[in-house]
Amino acid sequence: MENCPEDYRIQSFDLETQMLLKTALKGDIDALQNCRSVDSKCDHPTDPGSVNLEKVSNIIVDQSLKDQVFSKEAGRICYTIVQAEAKQNNGSTFRRNLLNRLQQEFKEREETRARSLQEWVCLVTFICNIYDYLKVNNTPIVALVQPVYDCLMRLAQPDALMNEEEVDCLVLQLHRIGEQLEKSSSQRMDELFYLLRDGFLLQESLTSMARLLLMEILEFRAGGWVLSGTAHRYYYSETD
Repeated sequence: MENCPEDYRIQSFDLETQMLLKTALKGDIDALQNCRSVDSKCDHPTDPGSVNLEKVSNIIVDQSLKDQVFSKEAGRICYTIVQAEAKQNNGSTFRRNLLNRLQQEFKEREETRARSLQEWVCLVTFICNIYDYLKVNNTPIVALVQPVYDCLMRLAQPDALMNEEEVDCLVLQLHRIGEQLEKSSSQRMDELFYLLRDGFLLQESLTSMARLLLMEILEFRAGGWVLSGTAHRYYYSETD
C-alpha cells in the first residue's frame, strides 16, 4: 500500500479508511471486495463482500468539501471504485449514493457559498471532477451536465468575478472540461461566455489578475479550446 504510485493526500483519514482508499486506487478489486466496512477495526482485509461502499462515498464527498487538493483528485478514486463495483456485478451502490450526495450538496450550494467560500470552491471542483471521470458508455453522465453548468454560471456572476479565488476556480474547470461540456450544450456554453465577456468588458473594479484570467479563457475558447504558443507564453509568463 505504501508504494501507491500517486499521492492522493489521503493521510488525514484513519488507517482503516486509508487502507480502503489506497486499495481502490491500486485497482486491486479482490482486496477491495475483501476489505471490511470502514467503521470496522480490522488490520487486514477479511470478510469478503462486506465493504461499505455507501459509507465510502460519503467519506469521499465530505473530504472533498474540506480539502481542495483532494477535491481535484477524488474523481479518479470514484472512477476506480465504480469500475471495481461494476466488474464484481455488485450493482451501483457507490455511484448511486455519490450522485445522491452531489444532488443534495448542489441544492444547498448558495448556503455553502455564504458559509464558506473555500467549501464552495471545493464543491464546484469536485462536481466538475466527477463529471470529467464518471462516464456511461464513454459519455459524461447526463444528470451532471446542468448542475455543472449552473455552478459555472454562478461563478460567472458579477459578485463572484470580484473574487480571484472563484475566477481561478472557474477558469481551471473550463480548461479541464470546457470542450467536452460544450458538446453537451453549446447554447449554455454561449450563455456562460456572454457573462464572462460582459464581466471582462463592463466590470471596472475587477482585479488585474481576474481580468487576465478572464481574457485568457475567452481567448482559449475562441481558439477552439487551445492557446497558441505565443498566447500561452504571454499569459503564463504574466502569472508566474
